[in-house]
Formats: sequence, C-alpha cells, structure tokens
Amino acid sequence: MASRKIFSGVNLVPVLDSVRTAFAAVAALLLARLLKMPEHYWAPISAIVVVQSRIPPLTLGWQRFVGTALGAVLGAALATFFHPSAVLYAVGILLCGLLAWLLRVGGAYRFAAITLSIVLLIPRTRAPWIIGWHRFLEVSLGIAVALVITTVWPLKKKTAKARPATSQ
Repeated sequence: MASRKIFSGVNLVPVLDSVRTAFAAVAALLLARLLKMPEHYWAPISAIVVVQSRIPPLTLGWQRFVGTALGAVLGAALATFFHPSAVLYAVGILLCGLLAWLLRVGGAYRFAAITLSIVLLIPRTRAPWIIGWHRFLEVSLGIAVALVITTVWPLKKKTAKARPATSQ
C-alpha cells in the first residue's frame, strides 16, 4: 500500500527556491516594463543573481549596486571622451579594479567590470551617460525586488531527512 505522505522524504527546498526565484524575476520584469525601462531584462537578471547567490543578499545587493554605479560612471566617462578600443577597454577594466580597491569595495569590482563592458562595448545610438544611467536604474530595480523578496520570504536551508534504505 502506498504511503499517503508522498513528499515526506523529498527535500522541497530546491522547489521553493525555484518558485521564489521565479517570483522575484517576474516581479522585477513586470516593474521594469511598467516603468518603461529601455533594457528591462537587466532587472530580472539582477534579481536572479541576488536571490540565487550563496552570498548574503544584503552584502551581494550592496556589491552589485556599488559596482554597477562605478562601472556605469567610468564606462560613460571613457566612452564620452575616448573612441572605444581594446586598449581603452583594458584601461577601463584596470581602473574598475583600482577604484574598487581604493574605495574598499573589492567585491564590487566584478560588477563594475561587467557594467563598464556593457556601456563601453555595445554600440548604441544614445549618449553613454544615458546608457550608464539606464543600466544603473535597471539593475537597482532588480536588486531592490530581490532584497524585498529575500526579506519577506527567507529560504530555510533545512533539508528533509533522507529516506532509509530498504533491504531487498
């Protein structure tokens, strides 16, 4: 006779984590679309990064926020005053690392480098400052949604007991 407790030995944490992540991503996407953000997909991507990280959400949210701001400003400045090239790109990545180190926000370096890459390398019809500002706003929205979701719906890391092995 089958047990009535079908899910008694199943670890539901991954399922709930997937539902929570999907909820955060869709909420960020819908808010970004509602606000008519031009590259609205950055909001759900940022929400997923923060929700799914092993780093505590507030720590990662802060690193992503600061790094995005740093990369957006630096990328926009370089794109405004110089013609994009491989050398300029290398200088920009190096500057992201040096500024993150000087500001003592080392964890933000990777996000600064990613944002600088997007602002500096992708050809656009708008001014670099506008692209940088949009990127910063879109990412910040995703971070905010992720922080709300992880605060309201913290994921308990408990795992269900494994089913005992049956002898045959």
